[in-house]
Amino acid sequence: MNPFLNSLKHAAIDWRLVMMGVVLVAIALVFNVLSGGLFLSPENLYNIAQQTAVVGIVATVVVLVIVARHIDLSVGSVMGFVGVLIATLMYTAGWHWVSASLAGLAVAIAVSLYQGALTAKLGVPSFVVTLGGLMSFRGAAFLVADGKTQPVNDLFFLRLGGGYDGAIGVGPSWLLAGVIVLALVALTWARRRARASYEVPNNPLWLDAAIVLVPVAIVLGFVATMNAYQIPGKDVPQGIPIPVLIWGAVAVVLSFIVRRTRFGRYIFAMGGNPEAAALVGIPVRRVTLMLFALLGVLITIAAIVSIARLNAGTNSLGTSMELFVIAAAVIGGTALAGGSGSILGSVLGALIMQSIDSGMLLLDVSIGVRYVIIGQVLIVAVVFDVIYRRVTGDAA
Repeated sequence: MNPFLNSLKHAAIDWRLVMMGVVLVAIALVFNVLSGGLFLSPENLYNIAQQTAVVGIVATVVVLVIVARHIDLSVGSVMGFVGVLIATLMYTAGWHWVSASLAGLAVAIAVSLYQGALTAKLGVPSFVVTLGGLMSFRGAAFLVADGKTQPVNDLFFLRLGGGYDGAIGVGPSWLLAGVIVLALVALTWARRRARASYEVPNNPLWLDAAIVLVPVAIVLGFVATMNAYQIPGKDVPQGIPIPVLIWGAVAVVLSFIVRRTRFGRYIFAMGGNPEAAALVGIPVRRVTLMLFALLGVLITIAAIVSIARLNAGTNSLGTSMELFVIAAAVIGGTALAGGSGSILGSVLGALIMQSIDSGMLLLDVSIGVRYVIIGQVLIVAVVFDVIYRRVTGDAA
């Protein structure tokens, strides 16, 4: 075999993620041509980054829920309920945004533990529990503020949602990019040294350099694009939006949990074979409750970002979000049968979903047609997942 092809074959590359990246690039190029160059403009890419953050934040943890062979259809309704509650406490009750957010966090965790307990302790299928939650907590969102919009006006809080002052600026953006690049290079070098110390064969140096150059180029290109966008009337460009930083931080933390903690390993073990996981001593019920509690935390973060971006809490907040979140997870390669999925895949899945939606908006496609296309994209993703696993022999 050709040495080059042989090196690629034995390299630790997730080819599914590579294919998804290619699909994302293809979508961007097609919409850019159809929109006359508007899709890849700094303004549109800045908006896509902000708009994807809320779905992306929740999708990262929904991946783990699906990996553990559960589902949550109520994430949009719970987010709406928690968001309206936080906004009501700030506007009507006069609470500081920190105390209001902590109250919202407590309620979200309580709701998630309630639904998780019905699944973990009583064995009620999570599909049924959260389907009821989808309806119930949408009603609760209406009852909290009697259906009235609750505006928020705390200037610092509003920055969390992006917008006019919701970015970190040019200098800090390049500084953060430099830190990320150095971290990527350091991690690659540390991995090579660790493999060498254990006498495990390393990839050729040129291959590891090529692998690390891809995310480096993406980071630098993203920061350059965000720094190129300037809101009319402002003297300086925006830089990286704060919602994207929050999304990135969430993705990094959850990736660490998945790769480096016992809790993360337990989730994948449960998804692979729940009966075997219980037999080897994994506390399946406790891990399930912890997973649903983590879901409550991420829903609260998404609710904060969402109401800060909208400058208000409304009872319609998060409507249909569960569809976009699950679609992002599935498009990102998460197996609905459980046991397989990745945080990075959810990031790419969310970007693909939002890019398609944004592209159709630029082309003035009607909302009915948009929903039809997005639904079919989800079906195509599931079909691709089935075919891919049959071809590769991955039964997970």
